[in-house]
Amino acid sequence: MRKLVHQLQALTRKAFSKKYLLLTNVGISVSLSGVGDIMEQHYEIYTNNLNCWDRQRTRHMSISGMTVGIFCHNWYNLMDRAFPGRTLQIVLKKVLIDQTIASPVVIFIFFATLAILRKATWKETVLEMEEKFIRLYTAEWIVWPPAQIVNFYLLPNKYRVLYDNTISLGYDVYTSYVINEKTNDGINIS
Repeated sequence: MRKLVHQLQALTRKAFSKKYLLLTNVGISVSLSGVGDIMEQHYEIYTNNLNCWDRQRTRHMSISGMTVGIFCHNWYNLMDRAFPGRTLQIVLKKVLIDQTIASPVVIFIFFATLAILRKATWKETVLEMEEKFIRLYTAEWIVWPPAQIVNFYLLPNKYRVLYDNTISLGYDVYTSYVINEKTNDGINIS
């Protein structure tokens, strides 16, 4: 048992090392985005709103986790270089910048990735964004400011995407629900 614990510690140190951190962060993002979608789909199956698990939908959500994970990895590095330190003033500045700049970018990346994967037309993509963007952005303002205060104040940069994705698991369930709803004109590009 002791040997296993040491092996896990060594693996964790390696995974969160500078050399492998991007790969680790993207792997975490892909995995948890997929898990969030699986949880939402199983809830939809349980409530008779979905007949069976849609593997392609989960694959698309996981790939969107990859694109968002790459952005978040680089975003957190940029934020720490631009605003070093952990004073309350710096943390609040990071949270405000994160919410006003990164959140809309992340939502756009999410929609764009899914549109490409779904082979949606430009019109379908714009319509979906018009109808769903504000719901996701509003939810971002509810979930992320308190979470990001903890993230920026307490955690070293190398654990930020892991923490972000752990919190995001619940948010990903909601995102999967919103993104897979039909638009007002009945279009569902999933």
